Amino acid sequence: MQTITRRQALALGSGAIAVITIGDISPSFATPAETDAEIAKFTGGKAMDKGKISIDLSEIAENGNTVPLSVVVESPMTADNYISDILVVADGNPRPGVATFHLTPLSGKATAATRIRLQTTQNIIVVAKTNDGKFFTDRKQVKVTIGGCGG
Repeated sequence: MQTITRRQALALGSGAIAVITIGDISPSFATPAETDAEIAKFTGGKAMDKGKISIDLSEIAENGNTVPLSVVVESPMTADNYISDILVVADGNPRPGVATFHLTPLSGKATAATRIRLQTTQNIIVVAKTNDGKFFTDRKQVKVTIGGCGG
């Protein structure tokens, strides 16, 4: 019969506490329902039209930790006709909502740029809202690789 040393018992106990506290440590991804709910929360369930949105995003990202994203929405950006909000959603991240940009006619252009973090290959969905409550959408898939190798 093998005896357990005090050091081994402490290590086992610490590991058990970590598993109980943290729970499942496997990566989780947003479900289609969570992604749809995030978009519905933004749109209020209203229909979205295709077009008017241009997404500048690499088709392949060698480093998912920092992926450059630029969005341009066709709009005159006048006091009577402008884009008021832009939502960016990633359907493969643990939390689908990535960013929301708020604009006014004083913005001059309906454009936004940032760097986003992507956990895996996934779709980036952009939804733009006009000041009169219309919505436009577009999407683009990004393949996230590890060290430039396909995956």
